[in-house]
Amino acid sequence: MQVGQLIEGRSRSDIISCAPDVALGEAVRILAERRIGAMPVMEGDRVVGIISERDVLYCLAAEGASSLAKSVREVMTAEPITTTPDSTIIQALGLMTRRRVRHLPVTEGDSLVGFVSIGDLVKSRLDEISHEAEAMRDYIRMA
Repeated sequence: MQVGQLIEGRSRSDIISCAPDVALGEAVRILAERRIGAMPVMEGDRVVGIISERDVLYCLAAEGASSLAKSVREVMTAEPITTTPDSTIIQALGLMTRRRVRHLPVTEGDSLVGFVSIGDLVKSRLDEISHEAEAMRDYIRMA
């Protein structure tokens, strides 16, 4: 299965994001309110970074609560690791494992078309394995 199939039917407008000039405290509020671990940082349609729980935690540990007044641009992971709709689920999971990230913007050129978490990809893969196992059981029963 490809990442594009996974995000098919999802609306781009459903992706929670923020601008790079938003205060870190506001980004934290959005992450907590939406119960999400990360969000893309956008300038227009272009992903310029990702702000994640880890980014916030590392910043707070280094600089304390005053860091919440910083802009997201100062704290985000810039030059985000991305995937494309034609990547397979396995390729995206491999990328996440190698780069030690839990969220990937899905891009076509410079435009954001989706955002996936490791949970999305693992669930998709487990569903696929379950379907394959059921097909194998049906095949064996019919033989």
